[in-house]
Amino acid sequence: MLFLFAITWGAVSGWWAVACLALAILYAWLMYRQPVSLSNTFRYILFALRTIAVFVLSFLLLAPLVRSVSYQPQKPLVLILQDNSESIKLFQPKTSAFNLNSDLNGIKSVLGDNYDIREFNFDRSLNNGLSDKFNGKQTNISAALKQLNDQFVNQNIGAVILATDGLFNQGSDPQYEARNFKTTIYTVALGDTTPKRDLLIANVNYNKNAFLGNDFEIEVLAEGYQSKGETMRLTVTEDGRQVAAQNIPVNSDAFQKLVPLKLTADKKGVRKFTISIAPIKNELSTQNNTETIYVDVLDAKQKVLLVYNSINPDINVIKNGIESNKNYDVKTILSTDISTIKLADYSLIILHQFIPSGALQSFITKSKIPVWYMLGAQSDLSAFDQIQSIIKVSANSYQTQEVFAQPVAEFSAFTLSDSSKQKLASFPPLLAPFGSYTSSPTNQVLFKQKIGNITTTYPLLSFVDAGGHRIGILTGEGLWRWQLAEYKAYGNHHAVEELLDQSVQYLTANANRQQFRVYAAKNVFDEGESVILNAELYNDALELVNTPDVKIDLKGASGKSYSFLFTRSGQSYQLDAGTLPVDEYTYTTSTKVGTKTYTANGQLTVKALNLETRQSTANHQLLNSIAKQSGGIIVLPSQIGKLADLIKKNENIKTVVYEDKHYSDLVDIKWIFALILALLSAEWFMRKREGEV
Repeated sequence: MLFLFAITWGAVSGWWAVACLALAILYAWLMYRQPVSLSNTFRYILFALRTIAVFVLSFLLLAPLVRSVSYQPQKPLVLILQDNSESIKLFQPKTSAFNLNSDLNGIKSVLGDNYDIREFNFDRSLNNGLSDKFNGKQTNISAALKQLNDQFVNQNIGAVILATDGLFNQGSDPQYEARNFKTTIYTVALGDTTPKRDLLIANVNYNKNAFLGNDFEIEVLAEGYQSKGETMRLTVTEDGRQVAAQNIPVNSDAFQKLVPLKLTADKKGVRKFTISIAPIKNELSTQNNTETIYVDVLDAKQKVLLVYNSINPDINVIKNGIESNKNYDVKTILSTDISTIKLADYSLIILHQFIPSGALQSFITKSKIPVWYMLGAQSDLSAFDQIQSIIKVSANSYQTQEVFAQPVAEFSAFTLSDSSKQKLASFPPLLAPFGSYTSSPTNQVLFKQKIGNITTTYPLLSFVDAGGHRIGILTGEGLWRWQLAEYKAYGNHHAVEELLDQSVQYLTANANRQQFRVYAAKNVFDEGESVILNAELYNDALELVNTPDVKIDLKGASGKSYSFLFTRSGQSYQLDAGTLPVDEYTYTTSTKVGTKTYTANGQLTVKALNLETRQSTANHQLLNSIAKQSGGIIVLPSQIGKLADLIKKNENIKTVVYEDKHYSDLVDIKWIFALILALLSAEWFMRKREGEV
């Protein structure tokens, strides 16, 4: 690193330095022009010391600046990104010598010290270093590229080497994310593009919920390659019992058909259905012939009443978001028609910019039915303050202001995924009534209001359990903005739907007034996903307590058992059991309050992920497009050695020198004070020695 510095000036002219020097010389001359007892040599030395000291002191009064310039060279980064998913190992050509890691490591030795080589592997996320396990259950090339680009933003990225088969089953098309790299991308084409004799289940479309006694339909996308003339035997079994079957003739070498199958929900709970295609002779792989799905069969729907003052785009967002969970049926009604509704039929009342009074308010108070207030520009805030004491809003008008959602880490009433929290925090602002907010200490805040870049203490979305009466309060309108923003960015409404679903589940959770309740964050977890359970304990006054310990015993169908102790979280309990093996589990939880013992039972499933076996033919066309749009090329594994030479010859990949300019006051430099002290001390010592002091 090269370092240079120079003196520069602020508001004064540099010519004042000459005046400082003249002043110093004049002062020293007046002091030493004719001392009788000193020799000329001593006078000249003392004259010089005093001149320099006075000059430096007066020079500092001009407040000069020191400009330092450092030049920091940064070697070009070569980022190696290797696919670690199962498809690499499963469908690699048998005739190829598979030494991917050693070949990629060889690039590092050839490029030498002139390049900064960083190595990564990925499946559904980015990991450091290369890997030879090839055990990833999902592949998300787009997410890996994004994480890599974010990690090295504004750095000298010379080249990216992407080694993959081009198959992905999570995330968006990686071509779009690759365009964000302002550098050359070289792709290594793994896998085999030659179609092999294979029958497979490419995808299954189904609803995760069904209702007891009803029929429901699933759609199976069946594919066959190099199997023309064969008959595909497709069956569906439940607990070993065949419940559907169909014979499908394969009439082409690249066959594809969407097969609808009707099933019956005849048992309550999470039901396991296994969809299979019978293997044929000389088939490439039978791992992709089977797919397992889980359907939660519900006994009845819970009814939700949504009361609104006037037409608002939020109404449809709320209704559709809640009804994405088939366990809920939402009835929307104008506030003027509330007298036509039998309120006792509903498990939750949502009041959109409507403050209840009269018979409705009396029913809410007496029945303790869960209620969710949603405030906005049309809300009567003074009336709202009168009917509840959870949140008070001081406002003089119906003005609104834009507020962003800021997640609160301490929230523990229910579990909202980290990805949804991050998404919601990045969405456009809601419109909240303008004023000051005060919140009850018992109020659990999920999102605070963020105004501009300032996070306030004002609650945006919060929940409270007041003696068994659960209440939610959203102090803003504009959920339709969140829905549109999420669809534009991600092509779905998952975060908004999860927020609405989890909120409604929490509000309606104790509608049956159970004193001890345990529930999993969801009924079916993916392989490798953390299993999370929540527990709630109520005393006789239906107040949440978490004083006693809560134990849980998980038992898998395979016979394996696990025991855990819940962790206290806020006023409730939560358990993160980590990742569990693929199995179907039943659980028994227990706690003891005084002499009374409470128990709760349930079930959950950890399902296997077979996404990597659904595609066997590598997508080298995608890799060619990624490389071509960035100015790179695609190579086969046997040609990896050529990449080092290509990188060396690429004139755009070179060391970059960064210039860093820094200005500081000369008076801040400590050694200058040491110099002044040394000069004055030397002068005093010499005068003392000669008897002039």
